[in-house]
Amino acid sequence: MNVHFTRSRAILTTVGLLLTVAAPTAYAALDDDTAAPASAPAPAPARGEPYVESRLLFGTARPDAGPAVTDAQFTRFVDREVTPEFPEGLTVRSGRGQWRDASGAIEKERSYELVLLYPVRKAAVNDPRIEEIRRDYRKAFGQEAVARVDGRARVDF
Repeated sequence: MNVHFTRSRAILTTVGLLLTVAAPTAYAALDDDTAAPASAPAPAPARGEPYVESRLLFGTARPDAGPAVTDAQFTRFVDREVTPEFPEGLTVRSGRGQWRDASGAIEKERSYELVLLYPVRKAAVNDPRIEEIRRDYRKAFGQEAVARVDGRARVDF
């Protein structure tokens, strides 16, 4: 009985030591957000240069119940106000959107998304240009707001 008790005690001690040694490694791997599972493929190399992606969201319904902004009016606005400031290129997408206006009503309307990509080093110069575009659209078409979304991206042409 004594031998059996000593053998059990030795096994438990060995298991305890293994858990004590392995636990910090396991917890370190769980706490490290950059740790990848051993079976995960190597990450793809980063491509492109660091850019900013600015998206502007333009509504077309007018708060005063006037006629909606037409495709021709929006195209003319982009040609006159946006293209001269961003001649390197831009993307316009048509869509449908909705938002709650200042009076609390849900407005459902045709909308446009304007996407601008520019190098991070030009962000300080482009910020006031983008804000001017937003101001000009609100003024020209009686809009309450033009939404702006900025994010980082890596771009390769």
